[in-house]
Order: sequence, then C-alpha cells, then structure tokens
Amino acid sequence: MKLYNIKQREETVNFLHALIQGLGKNQGLFFPVDLPRFSISEIDNLLGMQFVERSAYILSKFIGSEFSQNCILNCVEKAFNFPVPLNFIKKNVAILELFHGPTLAFKDFGSRLMAQMLLITMETHRYEQEKPMVILTATSGDTGAAVAHAFYGLDNIHVIILYPRNKISILQEKLFCTLGENISTISVEGDFDICQDLVKKSFNDDLLKKMLYLNSANSINISRVLAQVCYYFEALAQIDYERRYHNNLIISVPSGNFGNLTAGLLAQSSGLPIKNFIAATNINDTVPRFLTSGLWNPLPTISTFSNAMDVSCPSNWSRIEELFRRENRSIFELQFGSVNDELIKKTVQEVANLGYICDPHTAVAYRLLDDQLCSDEFGICLGTAHPAKFKELVECFLEDKVSLLVPNALKKHMILPVLSHKISGSFAELRDLIYDITVKSDI
Repeated sequence: MKLYNIKQREETVNFLHALIQGLGKNQGLFFPVDLPRFSISEIDNLLGMQFVERSAYILSKFIGSEFSQNCILNCVEKAFNFPVPLNFIKKNVAILELFHGPTLAFKDFGSRLMAQMLLITMETHRYEQEKPMVILTATSGDTGAAVAHAFYGLDNIHVIILYPRNKISILQEKLFCTLGENISTISVEGDFDICQDLVKKSFNDDLLKKMLYLNSANSINISRVLAQVCYYFEALAQIDYERRYHNNLIISVPSGNFGNLTAGLLAQSSGLPIKNFIAATNINDTVPRFLTSGLWNPLPTISTFSNAMDVSCPSNWSRIEELFRRENRSIFELQFGSVNDELIKKTVQEVANLGYICDPHTAVAYRLLDDQLCSDEFGICLGTAHPAKFKELVECFLEDKVSLLVPNALKKHMILPVLSHKISGSFAELRDLIYDITVKSDI
C-alpha cells in the first residue's frame, strides 16, 4: 500500500511506514495512492460473510501485501472480538451500536487494530530498539480510553495521552487515567484543539524526534481510519436486500475530528451503496458553516454535553477534501447540521420515548437524521458511546425515570485514583514531561 502526504505530495511511504510514523512532514496526513473498488457482485459476496472474515478481506485490499491475509485475519480476530448490533428504533431508522468494546466507545475498533498491527510489526520486522517508541495522542473523551486499553501492558511501547482538564466526563477520565504502567496521562489547561496542537508540535520537534520514535493513535494514523471502514459494511449486512440496493441509505455520523466520516466515505468510494452522509456536529460547527458558506473559519471551542465532539479544527477534514477532489465530486454534496445542548437534551428524551436510551453524541446524529430523512429513504445513525459513560447527564435529562446500569468495564475503574500529570498549554512544559516519562524512566 502506497500513501502520500497530503501537504507534501512528494513524500510517499508504504503502509508500515505510515503505521509507525503516524504523521508526515509539515504535519501532513497520509492518504492512499490507490483505493480498492468492489463490484456489486463482490459487495454482495462480502455482505454475506461474517464480520471478522469480511473485515480482514476488506483491510487486505486496502493494505496490500505488506501484511499477509492470515496476519490481518489474526489482528482482526483479536481486535474486533465484540458484537456490532443494528438496533431498529423506527420503521426507517436504525442505530448501529459501536460501543460494545472494552471501553464502550467506537474508538475501540481503530485503537485495538492499530495496537495489534504495531505489535506484529515490532516483532516481525527489524525495528530499531535504541530509542523508546512513544504513542502520543490527544483525546476529547473516548479516544484516550480506547488507546490506553489497546496498548496497556505491551512491551517496549510508552503511551502518553493528553486531554483537556475538566472537559471530559468523570467516567471517561477514570477509564484511562487509572491504569499506570506504560500508560501516562496528561491533563492540559485548555480545550481539545490545544491538546491536538501540542501533539502536532511534538511531531515537528527535532529534539523529541532524535530521542524517540513518535507515533500517534489518533485518527490521524491511517490504520485507525481503515479499521472504521469495516463497520459500515457490517451496517449494510444487517439490513434487507431492498434497502441495501435501493440507493436510499443515509448515514448520520457524529463528528468531532472527522475520522469516522472519513472512513464512511472511503467505504462508499470502494463501492458500498450509500446514498449520502450527514456530517453531524454540536455547536462547534466549523464544518457545517464551511459547507454553508465555503469559508473555513474555526472559532474557539465551546464545551458541550457531547464533549468528544468538542473540536473546532478537525484534522481529518483534509482527507475528506482530498477524497472529493480525487473523485471529482463536490464536497458540498454532503448533508450536514449542528445541534445545541438544549436540543441534545430534548433528543435524548425523544429517543427514550421510543424505548431506546442513547448518549449525547448519538443524540446529535439522530436529531439531524430524523430532521433530514425523506419519506422514501432509510437512515442509520452511528451510536458511538454507551450512555452509561454519561450516566449522571443522561439520568438528569430523563429526570431519573431511568437508572442506567454501569457496566463492569466502568465499575472497576471508578474507585481507582486518577494518576494524571498536569500542565498548562505550553509546549516546552510538555516536551520536558515527555522526556521525564520516557527517556529518564528507561535510564
């Protein structure tokens, strides 16, 4: 698999290089030179397969010969070992539940597959061990837990996760800030965009690059995005033949850093019959405003009920623009919208009256899907997080009429102390702390 740097197109790498390096020069994201294209008959055959088998086949077509098919299958079997149910809540609307992994969020797919592939790469290729490998990642809520649990206990890999202080839920924080060992967490004074900017500055810092093998498990790493392509195929596998091929399927995607939508568009580009997507955001609405006016004008990030989507400068938007440019399509074909906190609350209540409890992020996507879906269309909303991760908020919305059970995956972390370091938004402070965590700890 060959990939190029969107910002500096002369920089080309193979998949293994992109997996280990994460970002290209000038903080550029890698994008595939060639994309697979499946015929209708191939899609039909794929949708008849089981999820793990199908996912391994799809990934092999994206990645190529750098990993054997058996190797990819083994990675997928270990990474995707939980269900992906499609829950019908109306005649023409269903929610694809992506939160049945170990950290109860869709980020488990990409993080776990990346961890398995990176582990095999380090074991089977001549990886130089004279410098520590550091997975440096920013999170707005759910990525942190997924990455921490995916890499927890793996030899020769340090994980450092930055998150905005007091801007994620207590349960989200507990899931990844209580592990210790090879997982270090840093609470940053500021919002997610500041955390993400600090990560990008780290990749451009000559001193850190000299001391460490820096990588990222954010969706800026192409392996994360490719993993997410797979569950769009699973969604279509669970609907009937007529809905599948009637060219009437709309998928609404809760969007923060836009890796999830990028994956859906790649699935569509490969031949999956999806009519359109809704780019669903909260009031951090840089993309909806751009799709309205054509002007890219990020505003300061605002904290909302759907905190994992509190992103004003989404990194993956450059990949989406690149895909539309490559296919000679207008990006303004995308459906879009934004939802404020008041409407999130009302939507959680509305969906509960249909007999389904959803989290605030899923509520954003459902609201826009329900508002925009035409009578002859079928809609799928991505359910990206378990509502129990926002237990106090959701129960408050529903006026304590519902008591959410806390899954065991959350319970065992609730009583543990938070182990995070604290810094301001200073890059110099972060660089010193990374040195203390990684280089000094190995001396």
